[in-house]
Amino acid sequence: MNEIRLYVSTTEQKAEQILDLMTPVFEDEELPIATSEIDEKADIWEASIYLYMDQEEDVRERFAALLKPAFPELAIEKEVIPDVDWIAKSLDGLKPVRAGRFVVHGSHDRDKLRPSDIAIEIDAGQAFGTGHHGTTAGCLETIETVVRSRRVRNALDLGTGSGVLAIAVRKLKNIPVLATDIDPIAVRVARENVRRNGIASGISLETAPGFHSTSFSRHGPFDLIIANILARPLIRMAPQLAAHLAPGGSVILSGILASQRWKVIAAYSGANLRHVRTIWRNGWVTIHLDRP
Repeated sequence: MNEIRLYVSTTEQKAEQILDLMTPVFEDEELPIATSEIDEKADIWEASIYLYMDQEEDVRERFAALLKPAFPELAIEKEVIPDVDWIAKSLDGLKPVRAGRFVVHGSHDRDKLRPSDIAIEIDAGQAFGTGHHGTTAGCLETIETVVRSRRVRNALDLGTGSGVLAIAVRKLKNIPVLATDIDPIAVRVARENVRRNGIASGISLETAPGFHSTSFSRHGPFDLIIANILARPLIRMAPQLAAHLAPGGSVILSGILASQRWKVIAAYSGANLRHVRTIWRNGWVTIHLDRP
């Protein structure tokens, strides 16, 4: 079934405001929403929602009702998304992404690396996390800060996806890393990426549907827990995640829209963690917390 995109063109400021309006209306239905820059000099941005064609009438009506009070001048446009491998196609043209000393790149960009770079090679695959999304880049930047400034003896990458964050930790410091995902395909892809990056040992990859898995008790408690997932599951799992954090440990959370930031911080404050820093990237945030 063909996917489509409904979107409006506006300024960066208004696009962010529209994203905030869309979040509570559509996030429970798992309809992806996003903002994207079209023309930096002209300040042209698009606020979009992605859906299947048979959902158009209902979603368009609700999208229009949401826009009407504050943005009546904006017209909703439609794009039919071709049935192609967008991950592979987009990676073909993507440049290496730098986040601190980390560089996430495809195999076609090996010649662009510098001697001081910590290179992570990720090509097209079936799991999320190429480094080009603001959440992944924010996590990479925060990982470097935490691992270099604190005592970290082991780490957990929860919802590992492509494995890029687990690979980053292991390349930065020679410590054991547990990388888990609820999707066995993601675990298989992550294992392939670990091999691609020349890591022979130190990363344990396991399929784990939740914290009731014995994986966490066998490998934990953890000095560093990274979870780049989504705000709602992060909020729900706050007590369990905190229970697997070692005294003095750090937590890095992402997959969080800017409008959801305080809800996530509140949930983890309730689990006796302290907010240290927030990184903002393209409407998304990465939150660093620790256990005092």
